[in-house]
Amino acid sequence: MKKANLFLFLCFICFLTVNGQEKFRITGKVLLEEENSEAISVQVFLENTSYSTSTDTNGKFRIVNIPAGKYTLAAFLPGYKTFKTEVLIDKNLAGLKIKLKNLDESLEEVVVSGKRNSDKALTRLEAVDNFGIYEAKKNEVIVLENVVADKASNNARQIFRSITGINIWESDCAGLQIGVGGRGLSPDRTANFNTRQNGYDIAADALGYPETYYSPALQGVERIEIVRGAAGLQYGPQFGGLVNFVMKDGPEDKEVEFKTQQTYNTLGYYNSFNSVGGTILDNKLNYYVYNRYTVGDCWRCNSDFESSNTYVTLGYKFSSDTQLKFDYTNMSYLSQQPGGLTDRQFLNDPKQSNRERNWFKVNWNLFSVKLDTRIGPQTKLNIRSFGLISSRKALGNLQRIDRPDNPDEPRSLINGEFRNIGGEARVLQHYNAFGSKSVLLIGGRFYKGTTYQQQGEASKSSDPDFTFINPDSLSSDFDHPGKNYSFFAENVLNITDKFSVTPGLRFEHIQTISEGTYTDESTNILEPIIREEEKIYERSLWLAGLGLSYKFKDNLELYANYAQNYRPVRFSDLRIDNPSVRIDPNMQDETGYNLDLGIRYAVDERFSGEVTAFFLSYNNKIGSVQRVDTENFRVYRERTNIADAIHVGVESYFEYKLLSFGTDPSINDGLSLFSNLTLLRARYQSEENKTYEGKQVEFVPEMIFRGGFNLAFRNLKSTIQINYVGQQYSDASNATQTPEAVVGEIPAYYTLDFTTTYNIKKWDFTLGINNLTNNYYFTRRAVAYPGPGIIPADGFNMSITAGLTL
Repeated sequence: MKKANLFLFLCFICFLTVNGQEKFRITGKVLLEEENSEAISVQVFLENTSYSTSTDTNGKFRIVNIPAGKYTLAAFLPGYKTFKTEVLIDKNLAGLKIKLKNLDESLEEVVVSGKRNSDKALTRLEAVDNFGIYEAKKNEVIVLENVVADKASNNARQIFRSITGINIWESDCAGLQIGVGGRGLSPDRTANFNTRQNGYDIAADALGYPETYYSPALQGVERIEIVRGAAGLQYGPQFGGLVNFVMKDGPEDKEVEFKTQQTYNTLGYYNSFNSVGGTILDNKLNYYVYNRYTVGDCWRCNSDFESSNTYVTLGYKFSSDTQLKFDYTNMSYLSQQPGGLTDRQFLNDPKQSNRERNWFKVNWNLFSVKLDTRIGPQTKLNIRSFGLISSRKALGNLQRIDRPDNPDEPRSLINGEFRNIGGEARVLQHYNAFGSKSVLLIGGRFYKGTTYQQQGEASKSSDPDFTFINPDSLSSDFDHPGKNYSFFAENVLNITDKFSVTPGLRFEHIQTISEGTYTDESTNILEPIIREEEKIYERSLWLAGLGLSYKFKDNLELYANYAQNYRPVRFSDLRIDNPSVRIDPNMQDETGYNLDLGIRYAVDERFSGEVTAFFLSYNNKIGSVQRVDTENFRVYRERTNIADAIHVGVESYFEYKLLSFGTDPSINDGLSLFSNLTLLRARYQSEENKTYEGKQVEFVPEMIFRGGFNLAFRNLKSTIQINYVGQQYSDASNATQTPEAVVGEIPAYYTLDFTTTYNIKKWDFTLGINNLTNNYYFTRRAVAYPGPGIIPADGFNMSITAGLTL
């Protein structure tokens, strides 16, 4: 009854009326000067802001929710001179007329930052956006400013609620690690996506160990770009595609702006986010700095943590054509790991823990320098270099979770050090073909990294003591150097004003090495043998892709895309120091392709959406299977190529505005419904091994649904969201339950979340209620850290955030 009353009270809050800072809108029309005709699909935006839109079939445009101030209004269409004019916004501006002049030999290009539609939480990338080509590709952009969610806790299921086909692992209450996977690929530390920040890699090793132990503070993120498997030609060969966190810059119209947000969560943790940014030196130097500090407990016992994340960016504008930008990121955290549970323990009490000596420590450092410049009237150059110096340390008892932790036994310590450096160069060339403007993107990449892995015994205490007690006698000590260079090209050919073809090609050369020593106890546990090992994998390959797009009109597009994909054998596939896991010495790289067929539509201002059918072919899929030793009849797990896998599915997303509070339906005020549904079937196919023929691929729920209602009225915004994820398995055998709980079923589950935000002048407030119905569920079974065993997700919790902008 108390929950029902609370729910009614929150619904009542949603309908409160408030007054806040007044905002304005600009409306007008764009014409082509020579033809004196309406200009369609012109980008119209306020320069150096995130306020942007495109003209409709009548050449009309509308930009809404603009704060008062001075701006530069710009309009851009390939083949025409960019229009710019200064405007003062202190009232609604209507009836503006913009005329674009044709260019014979020159073409100006613009970079539109932020959202493409000023009041939408979900938008798409343009066909040619910044230094990437996204024509005929399945892509989405999450505009964080417009997402009503618990951002202070990096709540991934709320942030990614509009992204179809996304499966999410929930492992910690503060979002220290965001784990997402798409279209049936494992969410494990987002390893099946090429994960980037501002366009550069942030994973431990992009090819050899692409796991992401660092997640940026979503309060400092401007938008998240997601491009599916077809992104491989530009961003690497991986099956999942791209996830790119685009960070905020300092405001262009202020020398100093300070923001602070303080959050308290009923689970027992505190989050403090503070940022400062602005533009100085005659509007040439833009800077932005934030720090996120989080400390406290999570939902379960033995889950203390402390985290600090700092981000610094400096951008200097030498001219309108040349800009230089520097980024630095540090994230460090220490967290106690409560360990996994067996199925019986989870049913009895999901909050319990029988591991109090397990700890995890991360220190992540990222560096990046980027140069954007124009080298010709229709040619632009982007050069970016980046590096990573980081570590992660895992300490504790990795034995089966159904066995008690003996405090008199030393713990196991796994130490990983990562040193990477890389660079990319991209050239974007506009030219005429078939009577229309076309765009060619060519680029190259060099990447060199070394991963150092050590494992041995650590102290018997319960403290986070990350030192080896016998540093000269480790159970394993390995170096994993790797190199990668690649070249890629994509070309948007506009055959007609409606039909485009986008071919692409990528060359990859990959070298991964594993060299070091390990302790072999297979013959004699009392007198183990120290063995040396060296494995070298070197290969070169070509990947091809093709995209087709047909625009029936501005609000209706049909697209198809094909792209080949590739996943090399990783360092974790070459060496695992675990007595219950063995490596198949004949393991092969994974190959396959993605195929998309989709339609994007917008019936009017009230109704829009997208439906995509996809086919993912995954050959020689690597995973762990259960074996029995024929000599001593011990059960062990082997990492090997399981079989080929086929993923087939349909993704759909739509938004429908049920009510508009006013006469203009394009303004966000109103009540809207959103629905995100994915139906997915993934099965193994194997002529040689009938054991896995027809088995459901692990971590593939056959149904994912996220939907709910958005309410906006003046400065009050609220969202209620339901999440349903279907049943899935943790390994290829489709076992439902095992004593050690590493392998088994992950039952279907649902959650209900409510979030409301209110802004008044310089203040902002957020109330978030997560897992409103207090369901007990879990999203993963861990093989090692933070388990082994079932990792329960959080129960009911509430957070309150207060913010101030000066």
